[in-house]
Amino acid sequence: MKNQPTNPNLRNMRKHFLMAFILTIFTFGVNNANAQYYFFDDTYYDNPVLYEAGISVNAMNCLTDLGGKKGIGKKFFKDLNTGYTNISGGVFFSISYKNAVALRLEGTFGKISGDDKILQGITDIAKERFNRNLSFRSYITDVTLLAEIHPMYIFVDWPAKDNPPPRYSPYLLGGIGYFSFNPQTKMGNRWIDLQPLHTEGQGFAEYPDRKNYKLNQFMIPMGAGVKYDLSPLMNLRAEFLYRKTFTDYIDDLSTEYVDPAIFYKYLSGGKLNNALQLYDRQLEQHSGVNGKRGTKTNNDGYFTFALKFSVIIGRDRRLRN
Repeated sequence: MKNQPTNPNLRNMRKHFLMAFILTIFTFGVNNANAQYYFFDDTYYDNPVLYEAGISVNAMNCLTDLGGKKGIGKKFFKDLNTGYTNISGGVFFSISYKNAVALRLEGTFGKISGDDKILQGITDIAKERFNRNLSFRSYITDVTLLAEIHPMYIFVDWPAKDNPPPRYSPYLLGGIGYFSFNPQTKMGNRWIDLQPLHTEGQGFAEYPDRKNYKLNQFMIPMGAGVKYDLSPLMNLRAEFLYRKTFTDYIDDLSTEYVDPAIFYKYLSGGKLNNALQLYDRQLEQHSGVNGKRGTKTNNDGYFTFALKFSVIIGRDRRLRN
């Protein structure tokens, strides 16, 4: 049996009903929110919905294949080189509900770096990384959309208590983000972009498992922090945020060395010369073609320790008789 055409009048009725339903729910929500005043302190009322706008100063670092410490390289912070921490900054805007949950949009701008030379003097297996003699820097720009959860406000109804809420609140963070990076290394007095050189044969037909990596990618941010109310209209935060990425090429390093002859097939001019000089910079012993260059089983990641300052929008001053 064929489907009957939809009656235009019925379709319009459904559309109008849906619009009316959405408008009713929105109006009810706004009126309900505006009616729920409660005391923040002796001077201000606290509204259910508050807004924050702020800035941050961050210490940014990364965990990649480069550098590290003695022994076999491992995940997490065992191989963190604190000496390569860089200063970054950011801006953010958030909307919170009853100080318990919030949605935050944030932009962060900074730099990460790493260098195998930090392993100089190491005599165990890590000396192979020192011999590799690679280094990089990359400027990072990311945008994150974060959910912020404050357990102290979720599990305690502070407006129902006689005492004011605490001035501090620990919280958890998680969300989704998008970031840009561009690994570079220094050759002489010049900084060279590494992605166009295909130093491990990325994107070459001879290495079908090594895809050419994109310089703009999604990532997953996750972390925790503590918020402190400096006043009814200002907040101070200390926060850690780790970005889990889906690439092992933030430092342009992941897997094995290639046959340098392949560069002549795909590159020319300055790119060819740079690739031949930068794909293999080993100091002494040479791994040769297909020798280990990086560890492809571990993706790269980067993180920030942040100090954030923000202004609060939405608290109303109490009128006194």
